[in-house]
Amino acid sequence: MTQVRPMRADARRNYERLLKVAAEAFAEHGENASLDDIAKRACVGSGTLYRHFPTRQALLEAVYVDTIEALAARADEIARELPPGEALVEWLYWVGLGMIQVRGMKALLGSAVTDGSSVTLTVCVTHMRGAAERLVVAAQKEGTLRQDIEPIEVLRLAHGVSTASELADGQGKFVRRYLSLLTDGLRPAATRGE
Repeated sequence: MTQVRPMRADARRNYERLLKVAAEAFAEHGENASLDDIAKRACVGSGTLYRHFPTRQALLEAVYVDTIEALAARADEIARELPPGEALVEWLYWVGLGMIQVRGMKALLGSAVTDGSSVTLTVCVTHMRGAAERLVVAAQKEGTLRQDIEPIEVLRLAHGVSTASELADGQGKFVRRYLSLLTDGLRPAATRGE
């Protein structure tokens, strides 16, 4: 069994400073913020940044892991408050809005909606897929969601709704409308009146 050594105090300070500066840079410039600029602003070398975060995706995940965990936990809170079909739609609203309001999060969540064979199941991906699965299964059991819908498909569609709403106004004002249009097609035919 491999033991993980605790970080030295200076390494811990560098790590924390990199996270703080990266969060600011992603908020300003989105997920394509310059990693070299992040290292300079954190007063560390690029090598230090890459030792802590070997990829842009790893840095995005470290910056947004708390936000993603809260969003996944929100799924369970909503599920306790609303019937399953409504809970799924409400959670997808918050996911879509989050992707618009938190710059860089859409790129991070993009990894949650790719084909599972090509993505490392990171903490963020695992949380989002787990939340989607719980809500999808509950809505299917309730009969308000078609049985042939997979949780990953719902996440992909939410990603698309977020993109469409962002294109429409950049603020997220259309997320609910587009979700409504989308979820009409996700309902079983009998509940759509067909």
